[in-house]
Amino acid sequence: MKKIVLIIGIFLSVSLFAEEPTLQETPFAEVLQQVGKHKMTFIEVGSDSCHSCQIMGRKLYKIKQQHPEYPIYFVNVHKEREAAYRLRIQMIPTQIVVNTKGQEIYRHVGILSQEEIQKLFEQKLK
Repeated sequence: MKKIVLIIGIFLSVSLFAEEPTLQETPFAEVLQQVGKHKMTFIEVGSDSCHSCQIMGRKLYKIKQQHPEYPIYFVNVHKEREAAYRLRIQMIPTQIVVNTKGQEIYRHVGILSQEEIQKLFEQKLK
C-alpha cells in the first residue's frame, strides 16, 4: 500500500511540475528565407539551456498558438554560432524584428511581457 501511495505521489508531483511547451527551434537559414514574406519577422534568439530564454519561449509559444499567422521564430545560438555572429548577439535572450527588406526595426535584450509582445505585433503589423 505504501508503494502505491508513493508511486501516485511521484506521478502527481511530476505532472504538476511538467514543463510547459516552448517555441520550437527554426534553423537560421529557414528564418532568412521567411524574411520578406511578412510585414515583419520576429526572431527570438536564445538557447534551450537559458532560463530567461525558456520563459520567453513559453510566452512566444502561447502567442503563436493564439495567432498562428504571426511570423515568430526561435534561433538557438548555442547550436548556430554563425547566426549569433551575423545577428550581433551579445546577450540572450534577444528579440529582433526585421521588416520586409530584412532591415532591423526593433531589438530588445531580456524578457518581454506578453503584453509588450502583443503590442509590438499590433504596432509593427499596421
